[in-house]
Formats: sequence, C-alpha cells, structure tokens
Amino acid sequence: MYSASKAAYGPVARHDEASGNWSGKGMSQVDFMLKDECILLDLDDHVVGHDNKYESHIFCPARPRAKLHRAFSVFLFDQQGRLLLQQRAADKITFPNVWTNTCCSHPLFGYSPTEVDTEADIASAAVPGVKAAAVRKLKQELGIEPEQLSTDAFKFLTRLHYWAADVVTHGPQSPFGEHEIDYILFIQATVDVHPNPEEVGDFKYVTFDELKAMMRPDSGLLWSPWFRIIVERFLGKWWGDLKQTLTTDTHVDVSTIHRFDCTDEHMGGAGDARTWIGEDGACSTDGDAWLKAVAANEGKAPESQAMKDFLKKTPEGWQLIGLDAAAAQPAKRHKSSA
Repeated sequence: MYSASKAAYGPVARHDEASGNWSGKGMSQVDFMLKDECILLDLDDHVVGHDNKYESHIFCPARPRAKLHRAFSVFLFDQQGRLLLQQRAADKITFPNVWTNTCCSHPLFGYSPTEVDTEADIASAAVPGVKAAAVRKLKQELGIEPEQLSTDAFKFLTRLHYWAADVVTHGPQSPFGEHEIDYILFIQATVDVHPNPEEVGDFKYVTFDELKAMMRPDSGLLWSPWFRIIVERFLGKWWGDLKQTLTTDTHVDVSTIHRFDCTDEHMGGAGDARTWIGEDGACSTDGDAWLKAVAANEGKAPESQAMKDFLKKTPEGWQLIGLDAAAAQPAKRHKSSA
C-alpha cells in the first residue's frame, strides 16, 4: 500500500483560460462531478449532447440507467507484460474501493484540443480525443507524466456498452451508476506512478495468473463491473499474445459495439433498472427511458428534470430524497446541451 498526502495535490483548482481546460490540481470529487461535461450518446455512439457528471450518472425513476455517455478504459502493461491495476479511492463517489484496470474515465466536452471523436476518427481507429483524455487522466489519477506516454502507442481495440447500478456501495436504492460506451485502450510503457490519493487507494502490477487469483470469490476484494465483463469476455485473448495485440490489427474491431447487461449484483438502484440487453447483445431504445426520449427528440439530448438537488449523503450512502414530494410540483427542467 502506498502512502501519499492529499495536501500535496494543492488546495485550489486551476483553470487554463486559453484552452478552457481544468487542470484537475486540487479538485475534489464533487468539483469534478460538477465541472466535467460528459459526452452524451445515442444507442449507436452518435453524440447527442453533453451534461455534467452528476446528471449523467444519476439513476432515478425517470432515467433508470442514467444517461448513456462515452468512456474509456486503459490497460497499461510494463515491459514484463504485467498489467497495472488500481484500487479506486474510498472517496470516489461512484464505485469506491473497487479494483479495476489502470484507468477508467471519460473524454469530456469543451476541451481543447477536442476530446470528442468523430465517426471518421472511430472508423480509422485513431480516436485522438479518447487518447488525449487517457493521457490527461493517467496524469491526474496516477501521476504518470505525459512525456512517458505517446498517444501513438495506445491501441484502440473495440467498444463495450454496459450499465451497472452502484448498489454494492450505496444500497438497493443507489442513485449512482454507470451507463457507458467504453473505448478499450491498450498500451505498453515504462512509467513512474505517483497516485493521487483523492483518486487511487492502491495500485499493483500483476500477471494474468495473479489477476485470476485476486478475482476469486474468496479473496474478499471488490471489482468494477466493467472490468469484470472485460476479464470474463475478452482479456485472456488480448493479453495472451500482447505483442500481437499491440502491433497488429488482429483484435481491432471498430465496427462492433459489444453490449452486456450487468450481473445481478449491480441491477436495481433508484430507478430499479433490470435486464435489458439480450444474450446476443440485442437491445432497443424502447427498453431505456432516456434513450427513448433521445430518439423522440430527433436524436438530440432532451430537457429532463434535474436530479442533483435531490441527492443527500446518508449513513447508508448517497440517496435521492424528496422525489415523491417534488413529483406533485412543476419540474425544474435541466437542459442537456445538444
């Protein structure tokens, strides 16, 4: 277990007026939830708007799986072929204390250079926006300097569409969860790791056999739902011949969006989200209230009731309080910018 002082990361956030970008230095989890604008999507990964992390991640009766948005998952390997894992910090609002891949986060709207990849970027497997976001977050979370990471060294493999309510952390009425189209990035690099304790509780390099041992049910460790899906469905073949994965297009699939429901332990939440995606990956907008509203709004993010004001921290975790009373009043509308 490493040890680091939160004070070392500074007391104030810094804003670059020239680029419009937030540096992340000194910013808390709440700061990021308010200021970061996620890229909202339709079912086919077309950009339909943007919204802050709070509204993008709140599971509620009106939006049982929140708002579908773009994400990325980095798998960083050292020169021995070991994977760098991180344990998310206890202070994380969503999925705290879980072990997962090297870095999992979101490309954001409003950054310069842009982190919003176009359909052409995806078709070519270049995805410069997602790769730039990965470099930014590897610095912010793990203290890995951008100079140690070449964006050309990242290999974009495919996309994963999944959802999961964070009921393990916040109980059966959890207001938080993930609903993402996740871009999978592999990279092999020699890096110096200096984790930000606001983000990371621990980190570890592992072999595939060591990872499988860590993930046994009797280990007592918590794992992120997206990482578990990737391990069970894909990781063995990708990691099994790492050189081929990194240097050829054998495992690159830019046309498919692989779709999965979460496991039973992550269903439910404040919107009582249940099985939606078939075993063959089939699903439709009719099965998700927010995506249905996007389709009805001509493919643009619709206005929706703001949920952040109903969030309350209780001894059992975060909850949505006062929704029943608010239902009898005119709704405070929240615009997800298109």
